[in-house]
Amino acid sequence: MAGVCRLARVTMSPLIRQGVSNFRCVSTTGVPHKQAAVSEDFQDDERRGWLKNLLRVRTLPTSSESHSSQLSSKETVYEIQFHAVKPESMEDYLNQFQEFQELLKKKDAGQSLVGSFTVEIGDQDEAIHIWAFKGGYPVLNRANQIYRTDQDFIKFRKNRNKMLRSRRNQILLAFSFWPELKPREGKSIYELRSYVLKPGTMIEWGNNWARGIKYRQASNSPVAGFFSHLGEQYNVHHLWGYKDLQTRKETREAAWSRPGWDECVSYTVPLIRHMQSRILIPTPFSLCSSGPGYSPV
Repeated sequence: MAGVCRLARVTMSPLIRQGVSNFRCVSTTGVPHKQAAVSEDFQDDERRGWLKNLLRVRTLPTSSESHSSQLSSKETVYEIQFHAVKPESMEDYLNQFQEFQELLKKKDAGQSLVGSFTVEIGDQDEAIHIWAFKGGYPVLNRANQIYRTDQDFIKFRKNRNKMLRSRRNQILLAFSFWPELKPREGKSIYELRSYVLKPGTMIEWGNNWARGIKYRQASNSPVAGFFSHLGEQYNVHHLWGYKDLQTRKETREAAWSRPGWDECVSYTVPLIRHMQSRILIPTPFSLCSSGPGYSPV
């Protein structure tokens, strides 16, 4: 009976694939297939070599702490909002949103707007806002209570919702190894790189990026890094700042000349299910703003 060659389909990083130079092709009777190009020198130590690499990447140590506790201090929680605005309403929307965030300060709701942007490249007519709740969930709960019951805020929501096509949000925690979101000097554009990870891989992502981010710090481009805690799970958002698109290009290319950056990419890319990049322009009232902000076209 003709033998059947059975090979396991395994997704492996380039470093792992280097350790797998030969496969044993076995017939249904257990006898090696005569026509297969098989090396009989495929020793046990070679098998252990690539298996060790596989385990080093995929195996996580047991812990009594949650993954969130290991990745973030949780002293501050964040909310990111994605608002799809009707194209003809963007200017009115931003004017009203500026009044809204000023009203929040007067009401002492406890939250602060740390980033506010419109999308320049990506989903057009989209506004993205990042709120910080220093003090964690008790501050978030209080802010939500005020937002839902105060008559001024109820009126604002009714007017705002007429200008939107859709909206969604997530509650985030900040990675402890990323810098804190702060104002930047000079005019900047921003890139929000959003990733949907495979379930169970957040610790791997954090471990690799805790080492990998040092290869990007020389350019002062890292702004903030978050992962979702409520809402769609296993989402990661990295926010980068650049002078312009040409500076972005040069900065990203320069990272590949630093030994170690390629390894970070090699280990993290297999963890990704989906990714998206947006180029953002800060609004005039954003903490990150230093330029003219949105200009309707």
